Amino acid sequence: MSTCSTVSQDLDEPIAGTAATATTWLLLEQPGPWGAKALTQSHLDPALGRALEAAAQGTGVRVALIRRPGRHADCGGVAERQVYVAHTRPGNVWLHAATIRDPQQLLDLDFGALGRGDHHTFDSVLQGRPHTGDPLALVCTNGKRDRCCALLGRPLAAELDASGVDGVWEVTHLGGHRFSPTLLVLPYGYAYGRAQAHAVKEVLHSVQGGRIVIEGCRGNSAWERPGQAAELAVRRATGEDAAEALTVVRTDGAAPRWEVTVAHTDGRTWRVTVSQGASLPPRPESCGSALGSPARMDVVAVRELRMATALTS
Repeated sequence: MSTCSTVSQDLDEPIAGTAATATTWLLLEQPGPWGAKALTQSHLDPALGRALEAAAQGTGVRVALIRRPGRHADCGGVAERQVYVAHTRPGNVWLHAATIRDPQQLLDLDFGALGRGDHHTFDSVLQGRPHTGDPLALVCTNGKRDRCCALLGRPLAAELDASGVDGVWEVTHLGGHRFSPTLLVLPYGYAYGRAQAHAVKEVLHSVQGGRIVIEGCRGNSAWERPGQAAELAVRRATGEDAAEALTVVRTDGAAPRWEVTVAHTDGRTWRVTVSQGASLPPRPESCGSALGSPARMDVVAVRELRMATALTS
């Protein structure tokens, strides 16, 4: 059976620079079935879902629903829900958790502050606290958005859960259906595509040690797509795998060409040229969609800048 993910893999479509963009992720547990637009098409009050979408707009916060792996009976309400919020910008990475009974409480959060990396509103409103467990492995399984997410994502989430991996959740949407199964790892915010269980375990083991695996990585959600591609290119060029070592400090230009400045915590700086191209031949961006040529981020050059040049550029 040909699906958008098999076509993408057969065509060897690059995945660097394809992660969803969000400086902060707000995750609300919502058991049961999800529709294509899960915030308004689930057992969550759709009015609340619309209000959360409106509150997050323009703040850098992305709201998603999560549920435990397994069968999802069409049942009613849930007494307690797990909530997570994670900020992914290097230098201020954190993951906090809370347990709530009334999801309406989320509307009392300061979404602007969360997007800027301030967790105090989450802690005060929801009695949140730093997450002390294993990293979160969020696997997209929403088959109502794309069948590949169900066909490939659900078995991956189930396999990870059955093998004893802690922190595994199903999530409503990570973008890039054709790269299924897709995965987001928090707190650092790196996304992965075409994920397999053994590789995910390696990724999570590395994250526990504050390190990033770049194989299969789509990018860090903290950056826009050119920055994602540029940061990964510097990691490949230098072998740097420390999670918070690199920051995208500047992006000049506009589509189809950018000059991205990437800085290391040790003072080194790189200028990365990123070009936007079209993926050819045409392929479906999701199952059932018309053929198209998805944008791809191609790294043209990686140049390390001398300190004086970096300070004056």
